[in-house]
Amino acid sequence: MEKAKKSYFQKNWWKHILQVFIIGIYLVPFYVIIVMSLKSISDKSSRLSLPERLYLDNYASVFQSGMMQAILNSIIITVSVVLIEIIVGCMAAYPLARNQSKGNRAIGNIFLGVMMIPGLAVLVGVYSLLAEVGGINTYWGIILSNVGFGLPTAIYLYQNFIVSIPKELDEAACIDGAGAFRTFWHIILPQLKPVTVTVIILNGIGIWNEYMYSLYILQRSEMFTVTLKINAYFSAAKQDYGGAAAAAVVGMLPIVIMYLFLQKYFIKGVVDSAVKG
Repeated sequence: MEKAKKSYFQKNWWKHILQVFIIGIYLVPFYVIIVMSLKSISDKSSRLSLPERLYLDNYASVFQSGMMQAILNSIIITVSVVLIEIIVGCMAAYPLARNQSKGNRAIGNIFLGVMMIPGLAVLVGVYSLLAEVGGINTYWGIILSNVGFGLPTAIYLYQNFIVSIPKELDEAACIDGAGAFRTFWHIILPQLKPVTVTVIILNGIGIWNEYMYSLYILQRSEMFTVTLKINAYFSAAKQDYGGAAAAAVVGMLPIVIMYLFLQKYFIKGVVDSAVKG
C-alpha cells in the first residue's frame, strides 16, 4: 500500500505543484486586498508588501460611512431576487421538463437566448422604462431588473434537474389522487435541494456583486449597495485604496459565510445539473 502511494505521488508530483500554483494565483488578490485594508492613505509601499504599521482606522471609517446600510440594502435586494427566482423558476421548469412538446422546447430555447444577451445591451431600455413607471431609487425597480436577467438561468438549471427525476413518481402520485400542484409540492420540490442551493449561490453572488444597473437605478446614497459604497471611495479628488479595500473586505464577508455553509450542496447541485442535463 505504501509503495503504491509513493508511486502515485512520484508519477503525479507535477499535478500537485500545479494545484498549489493555481491556488496561489487565486489567493494573491485576497492577500493584496487584506494588506491594503491595513494601510493608511499615506503608505506608498508596494501592494504586496506588509503595512509599515497596522492602520485599523480604515475599518472604523467603513462603519461610520454607512456601510452597514449598504450591506442591508444588498441583503434585501439579493434575498428578494433569489426568492423570486427560486419560486418562479422551479414552478416554470416543472411543466417544461415533464411536457417535452415542440412549444416547450421553443420556450426553453428562448430562455437560453435571453441568457446570451449582455445586460448592458438593454440598459438604456430598462432604465427608460423604470424612469417612466417610477422605479428609480426603489427596491422593486432593481429587484425586477435582476430577476429578469437571472430567471432564465434558474429555469434552465431546474429543468435539467427535473428531467432526471423518474416520471413514474408523478404517475404513482396521480394514481393516489394527487393533482399536478400537489405532486410538485410533495414529490418534486423536496428533491430540488441541491439545485436550489446552486441557484442561491450562483445568482446570489451575481446579484451581490452587480454594479452597473445599481449605479443607474439606485442614485441616492441611502439606497447604495455594497458595490456602490466601495466605488464611493474613488473620486477625482481622492483615491482611497485603503478605505476601499476595507469596505471590500467587510462587504464580501456575508457572501463568503453563505458559501461556506452551502458549498456541499452547491458542488452536488452543479455536478447533478451538468450530468443530468
